[in-house]
Amino acid sequence: MNDDYELLVVGSANADLVVGVERRPAPGETVLGSDLAVHPGGKGGNQAVAAARLGARTALLARVGDDAHGVLLLDAQRAAGVDTVGVLVGGAPTGVALITVDPSGDNSIVVSPGANARLTPGDIRAAGSLLSAARVVSSQLEIPLDTVAEVVRTLRPGARFVLNPSPPAPLPAEVLAACDPLVVNEHEARVILGDDAGETPEDWARGLLALGPRSVVITLGAEGALTADASGGAAVRVPSPKVDAVDTTGAGDAFTAALGWRLGLGEDLPTAAAYAVRVGAAAVTRKGAQDSYPTASELADAVPEVPSR
Repeated sequence: MNDDYELLVVGSANADLVVGVERRPAPGETVLGSDLAVHPGGKGGNQAVAAARLGARTALLARVGDDAHGVLLLDAQRAAGVDTVGVLVGGAPTGVALITVDPSGDNSIVVSPGANARLTPGDIRAAGSLLSAARVVSSQLEIPLDTVAEVVRTLRPGARFVLNPSPPAPLPAEVLAACDPLVVNEHEARVILGDDAGETPEDWARGLLALGPRSVVITLGAEGALTADASGGAAVRVPSPKVDAVDTTGAGDAFTAALGWRLGLGEDLPTAAAYAVRVGAAAVTRKGAQDSYPTASELADAVPEVPSR
């Protein structure tokens, strides 16, 4: 079977416009910030770079504008070793994310989708050869939901689908049923589950699995992650190494990319999540999104494995 890519990311590519602030503004308030920094980003672009940096054979299927931000994004993907044959150019300006980062490393983000909103189901069908060459396909919700649904329909037999539903939105049953796993943080879990979410990550995992995905991973920041699957076994807590967080931007994307890659290599969900937690932890120790992602050797040196408990 053709297996050219260990991970195909179908998703967004944005230019991140980042300003540091002492505190994020309240409604109607103006605060002064640092000099503007422009970085390549977008959840799809971030995932592709994170996986390629770790050594995965990675491709990106996305759309950017025919503009300077689009050039920045393509150059960043290629520099990381991502195959950009699936990146389409034109149709709208490149997507932009407006990001404020406070001294604790927390961020607030507003996204202008731009060309990401023009990645269509027809684009997915036209990229059938890419999808047929991918062992694992990862996606997010910074592209249209009907495009994500078309990805699910176009998956090759036996391929694994990983979805981070961010920003969260109601998901059709066919998309939920394909997720293996559905990857959410606490905020996304609570939005999807609503008033019936419960209080603990174990509660959230049970509620999410009841919606139909094959497995679920809940990221818990400094607490690591929790994994659960539809086989009915107990949820597994995956601890995180202790690190000094500098900037959390893009850390969840690094986690999801590493998780999808390791699942495609044959690791079980808790083992893959333990590796992904280390990647996410390494990413928060540096500023930026893609600039913060470790290579495999950097990961081994910087973030030791955490014994399971």
